Amino acid sequence: MRHRYFVVLCVGGALALSGCTGKSDEEVERAVQDVISSDESSLNDIMLTVADPDEAVAYFKRAAAEQPDRIDLKRNLARSLIRARHSAEAVTVWAKVVDDPDATNDDRIDYADALIRAGKWKEAEKTLDSVPPTIETFKRYKLEAMVADSNKEWGRSDSFYETAVGLTTKPAGVLNNWGYSKLSRGDYSAAERLFVDAIVYDPNLFTAKNNLILARGAQRNYQMPVVQMSQVERAQLLYTLALSAVKQGDVAIGKGLLEEAIDTHPQHFEAAVRSLRALDPRTVN
Repeated sequence: MRHRYFVVLCVGGALALSGCTGKSDEEVERAVQDVISSDESSLNDIMLTVADPDEAVAYFKRAAAEQPDRIDLKRNLARSLIRARHSAEAVTVWAKVVDDPDATNDDRIDYADALIRAGKWKEAEKTLDSVPPTIETFKRYKLEAMVADSNKEWGRSDSFYETAVGLTTKPAGVLNNWGYSKLSRGDYSAAERLFVDAIVYDPNLFTAKNNLILARGAQRNYQMPVVQMSQVERAQLLYTLALSAVKQGDVAIGKGLLEEAIDTHPQHFEAAVRSLRALDPRTVN
């Protein structure tokens, strides 16, 4: 309700100003519409960033239903659905957006992103192919790399990842994706370097830390890496490393790492306890 009061106050101010300066009715109407438009834009930004994701979806569904000809409201609905992790529904809305005569290449890239999230790789590839090669954005190259990964086109994948990294000041996420691509190919040392780079850019990216442990474990390197981590994170990473050791056949090392994980965790670490009990029922009561 507060934003409605804001509009009322601003409208009142605009009307008062017109009385003082002799503005025409048309000028006053334009000023009022500018205020309303600005207020709506601010509210939309809030809904797309800090508002509860499901509340944002409900808000934009209402707005798009009330004004079905507005492509910007359809875009915001699709984005809010992605934020709320409703990928399949987002695909449906993005399809409507890209069918609009006013659709942009950015819309097609966002549609491809939604298709990938929904597991529709071939459709995503076809959509990206419809975007002119002159459109060189970080998101476009990141998605191209992911599609190349899905096709096991490793040379194209590496090229796209490298280009994407060069187009952003926050490459941690794409470095992590690139590292996971290397990990899936069995290139563990290259994967390890990429995960370390990702952590340097974002020390809070736990996914990259966990993937780093997987890459080291695959090389039978069971030493914990020197990276920033909380006590809980250390326990979880020790657990991952323990499972990697067991998978490699190094069961005794795995048991030791599980015991360390249990001792490190500030609370009861049920998953580690169960795993240790499965390896040696006598070890944990």
